[in-house]
Amino acid sequence: MDKKKVYLKPNVVFEPLVDRWYAWSHLISPATAAMNIVGRHLEIIESYMAAPELHAEAIGNPKLLGGPFMDIPESRIEDVKKLKQETEEKRSNMIAFRNAVAELDKMLNEEAKGYGLESLYERVPDILKGYVELYYDRYGNPGFRFFESLLYNSEFYDDSAQSLALWITNNDHRPFCLSTPRLDDENILHLETPFANKAIDELAKMKRNGGDLDEIKKLLNIKPEQEALFETFFSEEAHPTYQKYDGDKIRMRYFGHACILIETKEISILVDPLISYYGYHSDVEHFSDADLPDFIDYVIITHNHQDHILFETLLPLRHKIGKLIVPKTRGGKLEDPELGLMFKKIGFEDVVELDEMGTVDYEDITVTGVPFTGEHSDMNINCKLCYLVQIGEFKLMFLADSRIMEAKLYEHIHKQVGDIDVMFLGMECDGAPLTWLYGPLLTSKLPRDQDNTRRLSGSDCQRGMSVVDIFNPSEVYVYAMGQEPWIEFITSTSYTAESNPIIQSDRMVKICQEQGKTAERLYGEKELLYEREMVF
Repeated sequence: MDKKKVYLKPNVVFEPLVDRWYAWSHLISPATAAMNIVGRHLEIIESYMAAPELHAEAIGNPKLLGGPFMDIPESRIEDVKKLKQETEEKRSNMIAFRNAVAELDKMLNEEAKGYGLESLYERVPDILKGYVELYYDRYGNPGFRFFESLLYNSEFYDDSAQSLALWITNNDHRPFCLSTPRLDDENILHLETPFANKAIDELAKMKRNGGDLDEIKKLLNIKPEQEALFETFFSEEAHPTYQKYDGDKIRMRYFGHACILIETKEISILVDPLISYYGYHSDVEHFSDADLPDFIDYVIITHNHQDHILFETLLPLRHKIGKLIVPKTRGGKLEDPELGLMFKKIGFEDVVELDEMGTVDYEDITVTGVPFTGEHSDMNINCKLCYLVQIGEFKLMFLADSRIMEAKLYEHIHKQVGDIDVMFLGMECDGAPLTWLYGPLLTSKLPRDQDNTRRLSGSDCQRGMSVVDIFNPSEVYVYAMGQEPWIEFITSTSYTAESNPIIQSDRMVKICQEQGKTAERLYGEKELLYEREMVF
């Protein structure tokens, strides 16, 4: 008899982990991973072990949301101690790597005084020799760059640290992902597998295409003691069938935060994928992966922050992605790892690296990389792009979290691309200080007053209107505000009507509306349809 097909339930979470911490891009690149193990993970663990009651108190304080506090009950302190011991044992080479980076920083600051650097190569810590090049910038400040591709093929890239936590969610709420590791739980199946494992694709396909339960168990090497839990992730009930868009217009769907799906009858483009789950009650209406096409021609990534590169969404979608477009960067700077290299290493095969004002063309569709300024705490980070998507004569611009530092830049761009029809702009204009995200990459303490002026902030009303006035869009949408409940565990954003980003974005929306433009701050879900004008 034919075996019954089973389907993966729609609310099964694919939670990617590295050493039991929520996986984001800085835990994949070897150099940034080493810095975060010491400067984030072990520091938080040690803080928790010293005073778990203070962490519990901080977790209950909304003002401390997103801080370095573990959302783990004190009763599990022994499990946290075990995690610390395992980290120190398994990642001793990464800890040594981080300490060597600090030693190299110190040596260069003390010894590199404008004279030739060749003699200092013998002073480079042994663990880093052959992986770094020393240099001066134009002002005579010393620095170094990594040969990142070599690091990925060294002992410092260990994909055995990668795993998936599979579990069923019935709500949108989770502890803040950068400060709380995922411990063992009777309802969570920890699948020890590298992210590049193609068996993950076969599992993800079962959300839409039924499969054989025994076969997927075999592919994923499910252990006998895991089988009972694993089987609860499946159902014999098929999910809703996706109806491919076949209209003559351009359809755009807002999925929350910075995630937009653009569709015509010929092509689909997904920007900054961050997809919520379904199969349970949610207070906010939203699209989910049930609303994604069976094949996505292009996925576009704007920049290397954890709320714009979400492996939890990207890994289950990998099997249906045509080309993955990412900002191009080179140089090996610790704070600016290569995205193309990283994605290829974790199993994405067709990765396109785009330069500023570079293009990708498909029939009457052109994707252009547009310079992205601000939101990176004034660090010299090049791995970031805004995008202009042109379909026929119709132009859409995705400015992500750009802070418009110098309007003249966009005047120069406007001379090249002209007016646009629809603009999407992030306006999280306060932003966390530099050390909130990049602190583990620093080997010397940044003064608090400096830290507080170098923020991960987007545009306020004045800056936003400066770019609106230049490109003259007929429609303006504020997005990427981190407000949806399913994104809070990544962004730690919680606004009230008195919050500055809300005040600023409300003000800009009102001004745009007074100018006769369609304007709105997006939240939850939104569908937009536009007439398509072809170019011949």
